Amino acid sequence: MRNCNSKIVPGLLLIALVAAPRPAAAAFENIFQGIRSVFTGSSALTEGEVANGLKEALRLGTGNAVAAVGQEGGYLNNPFIRIPLPGALQKSESFLRLAGYGPQLDAFSESMNRAAEKAAPQAREIFVQAIRDMTISDARQILGGGDTAATSYFKGKTQDRLREMFLPVVHESLAEVGATRHFQELDRSVKSLPFGGALAFDLDRYVTDGALHGLFHVLGEEERKIRQNPAARTSELLRKVFGSVD
Repeated sequence: MRNCNSKIVPGLLLIALVAAPRPAAAAFENIFQGIRSVFTGSSALTEGEVANGLKEALRLGTGNAVAAVGQEGGYLNNPFIRIPLPGALQKSESFLRLAGYGPQLDAFSESMNRAAEKAAPQAREIFVQAIRDMTISDARQILGGGDTAATSYFKGKTQDRLREMFLPVVHESLAEVGATRHFQELDRSVKSLPFGGALAFDLDRYVTDGALHGLFHVLGEEERKIRQNPAARTSELLRKVFGSVD
């Protein structure tokens, strides 16, 4: 265990990745002292216990990210992940608003983001499976990686499956919240403009890709935040990994 200290210690802060949006964080130096004890002989933790601590923290952290984007306003009210109007509509937006189509544009924008919010909870089980499949080698790379090493791991392991799972949910949600109807109305409006053309793009794929981008963005930001500001331990295993800091 001591042989891999230099690779694992810099990344071990990620074990503090927990669900509370605004946790009561312990002092950084005390948390670091608890981590250091794992590798200086004052703790009897095994590599397997550390990896299990990481897995537990990731289950909590990914659950927090999914909950954040999957709630009402999770996409719409977050300017960093809000799904924007498609490029063709953005180009025509000023003309459409001048022509009185502002309410339709706003309704379409809202409905796209509502559809993404409805799809987001589907990611929870996929993330859980990716964590379950994580090996000691995976954990070591995440712990010793950069600010978004865990996010990159999840993206590589889950993005294709998430897209496949999101697409039918997004398709159904777009119809349910009215996005499909709003899109068709705007398509007709754009065609009526001078030099206007059809909005030729895949709406389902556009919203799905936007939903995935937002989900991984939030997960990455959560990871950066926790690496820089470790949260309080919330389980017996995490307390054991960090040691007593009280």
